[in-house]
Amino acid sequence: MAFYDIFNGDADGLCALHQLRLAQPREAQLITGVKRDINLLRQVQAGAGDQLSILDISLHENRADLERLLAAGARCEYFDHHYAGEIPRHAGLQAYIDTAPDVCTSLLVDRHLQGRFRLWAVAAAFGDNLHQAALQAAAPLGLSVEQLDLLRRLGESLNYNAYGETIDDLHYPPDDLYCLLQSYADPFDFIANEPVFDVLQAGFADDMAHAEEIAATLSSDTCALFILPNAAWARRINGVFANQLARQSPSRAHAVLVRNDSGFVVSVRAPVANPTGADALCRQFAGGGRQAAAGINHLPEARLDEFSKKFEAAYAGATNPDDASFR
Repeated sequence: MAFYDIFNGDADGLCALHQLRLAQPREAQLITGVKRDINLLRQVQAGAGDQLSILDISLHENRADLERLLAAGARCEYFDHHYAGEIPRHAGLQAYIDTAPDVCTSLLVDRHLQGRFRLWAVAAAFGDNLHQAALQAAAPLGLSVEQLDLLRRLGESLNYNAYGETIDDLHYPPDDLYCLLQSYADPFDFIANEPVFDVLQAGFADDMAHAEEIAATLSSDTCALFILPNAAWARRINGVFANQLARQSPSRAHAVLVRNDSGFVVSVRAPVANPTGADALCRQFAGGGRQAAAGINHLPEARLDEFSKKFEAAYAGATNPDDASFR
């Protein structure tokens, strides 16, 4: 029997797996990558009796490989909050999937574990830009304002580390970062004792300073679009920059595009005040994600104008993903 832990390399994936292994310790092969590397199940060759824990990657994007693994006799537990499509019915699959816009994977694991390691779920929710959900989860814990701020900074730092085109863009490979987390049941001990936190905070501040110098290419009362250059700092900051813009202007949708050699990588944030439609928009361009936040791994330069128009139309008044403006 072999064990596999397959997880998104962002704050949500890291903290979801960390909670699960604090409750159920086991040695497993780790499979992860940069935040946008979500087709992780294709890396797994598992058979009868093998056990897989899959966290924070879209079932829709991994459907064929999930069905392959289930057919081979692997047993899978699946925690996620991204668009899933139809969930397979199979005796070997335990699916904990909730695509509500105020839920992240770490909160689903927290629900499964009945709050045993909730501090990590709070940090992850902050990192996933679900600040209200984080505060609601933290309410029974009696945390001080200072403690909440530390968890916010931790979640945002872990999330920031996951953005990049390749592992070389990141400050730390996500599997190495997870191994550092493993030694700490309490996130405040991690913050106090691991230099990683300070390194990520410094990198975050430096990259954000670059991003804040960029003016919007498109700006209206309902949406704004920013284009960042082909640079490592831009690849690292694009997601958390989009999150910051969303919090600063909660009634507007935001798109942050980063140039690369073949076009753009795109991060979309629906308005915080009405967090729907981002995934529906991005799926039109071979992207995906969740209702509140989604992305496109490759937008050709030739489709930039098309994307801009559909983005603007989608949030000019239409809030229903089934509305004609999303087609």
